Amino acid sequence: MYKAVIFDLDGTLLDTLEDLADSVNEMLRKFSCPERTIEEIRSFVGNGMKKLVERSVSEDFDKKQLVSAYEFFRLSYSRNMRNKTHPYDGIITCLEELKARGIKTVVTSNKNDDAVKNLCREYFGDLLTLSVGAKEGVPSKPNPEMVISAMREIGAEKEECIFVGDSDTDILTAKNAGLKSVGVLWGFRNREILEKAEADFVISHPCEIISIVKS
Repeated sequence: MYKAVIFDLDGTLLDTLEDLADSVNEMLRKFSCPERTIEEIRSFVGNGMKKLVERSVSEDFDKKQLVSAYEFFRLSYSRNMRNKTHPYDGIITCLEELKARGIKTVVTSNKNDDAVKNLCREYFGDLLTLSVGAKEGVPSKPNPEMVISAMREIGAEKEECIFVGDSDTDILTAKNAGLKSVGVLWGFRNREILEKAEADFVISHPCEIISIVKS
């Protein structure tokens, strides 16, 4: 049985898409850029907030404009990130079951660390052992450094952990860290993308995580 489950956040534990889209479009209006659709935002997320901003703005933005746009987005998102965001169906029950079994649960996300910790505290309370987001000087996923550091902090070896995420970036992160990967179908990417990335498991409901942990 595995001793720890490491989760992505956006698209895996929390449906954050609408709040992200609202803040992106507030930023785009501020800088006189065309607004983006939900589906465009869905395709842009997964590699951190800076990359989301870069993908959303006009191609002719220079470095200074990108910095300004990113700072505006961060402020907007800090105000909006609790408006429509919610845990996916079955996630709370899954986390409760993992905790009851003594399984450690960790979030590692390319979202900024302050936002990750605030959201995890608000929506999951003490159901999570550790939550970690993007910080200056720490490479973003799929670089495994964030995950390896988290495993070290909770005292778990790679053979004792699985990684759960909704994107090809997450699957590659798991591979780079030497972990088995679980791709989820309720998030921001589809089965084709997860299977092409060679996820070890592809699941359609959080309850399936319990079965994998027990196997």
